[in-house]
Amino acid sequence: MKIGIDIRNIGKKRTGDETVFFNLTKNLALIDFENEYSLFTDITDRGTLEKIARDLGLENKNNFKIISLATMSRFSWNFWTVPKYLRKNPVDVYLTQYITPLFVPKKIKIVTIIHDISFNFFPQFIKISDLIFLKTLIPLALKRANKIIGVSKFTRDEIVKYYKIDSTKVDFIHNAVSDDFMELATGKKEIMDSEKKTVKEKYNLPEKFILYIGTLQPRKNLPLLIEAFMLLKNDSGNDLKLVIAGGRGHNYDKLIDKTIKENELGEDVFFPGFIPEMDKAAILAAAQVFCFPSLYEGFGIPILEAMSVGTPVVASDIAPHREIAAGAALFFNPNVVGELAEKIRELVKNDVVHDNFAEKGRKQALEFSWKKTAEKMVAVFESFD
Repeated sequence: MKIGIDIRNIGKKRTGDETVFFNLTKNLALIDFENEYSLFTDITDRGTLEKIARDLGLENKNNFKIISLATMSRFSWNFWTVPKYLRKNPVDVYLTQYITPLFVPKKIKIVTIIHDISFNFFPQFIKISDLIFLKTLIPLALKRANKIIGVSKFTRDEIVKYYKIDSTKVDFIHNAVSDDFMELATGKKEIMDSEKKTVKEKYNLPEKFILYIGTLQPRKNLPLLIEAFMLLKNDSGNDLKLVIAGGRGHNYDKLIDKTIKENELGEDVFFPGFIPEMDKAAILAAAQVFCFPSLYEGFGIPILEAMSVGTPVVASDIAPHREIAAGAALFFNPNVVGELAEKIRELVKNDVVHDNFAEKGRKQALEFSWKKTAEKMVAVFESFD
């Protein structure tokens, strides 16, 4: 089969969805020697393209090629650039996320990955222009798609229920963690103290800290984490700081700065910015606790990444987190600041509880792998044959 994959997010510092497409594509290259893959990107810089190819392990992979298609914008990509190319150079299956190209021949089967549909439940957190775009195009994209893949059972069920789509058209395939994190979870590798020291110096991080990594959007519920940290700060003998890692890009939650200012925490909350993959494991391992306080998620890869390195996790008690973390994390009501503070306190004050959840987390992370994800995706592709 000829399979096309939209890899535009790779190399764009997009956290979650970039991680998904990078690891999925990398593992497809490891396991599939039969099908022919065209990897479409709007990046045109030769050096960047060569680096992407190296990172994906495409050397000597004759059935994988990167195709660079310059475009004016993300809108013209789906409405003009890709359809024009595919009409002249058709593939059997085209894999993308969310917005599908609407004007490609019907004989091309389209698979779209949906990471979450949070915009339907928290519209107040989305820019009006983005909300109109999503509300208009997502239903059309889902109608055009031949197969819709959620990243969790929860997400699949949400798609079926909200959009009233035939359940046979929708499936789910779990995300996972990268190979480096898997080696840490199995004990084949470990993060040395010297590596932790190096990243602390590189990003000017405190000695002991609670960590969050991800986007800084309103649905991530970070003001609540800051308020919980304020409660912990009053504990006697507590020298913990708070580190919030992620780029201040699209849809940044302005309440983060307001909450820090109101609680006079300017010297206690650190913002190292976007953390590249090469440093992420060491920073996670250096943290005393990892907290993921989201109001809504589709999956939650950082939870598994933290578990892989043995850092205990406190996560909001929402369905996808229960699905992914099972009994290997402490859960809290995402609307109750005192409950979050108490769960963090339980881990930092009690070494037995801390070590117990660190061990549970490592074992839970091993339940997921990108190799399994890639194998399931190939099965989806070949179901159209």
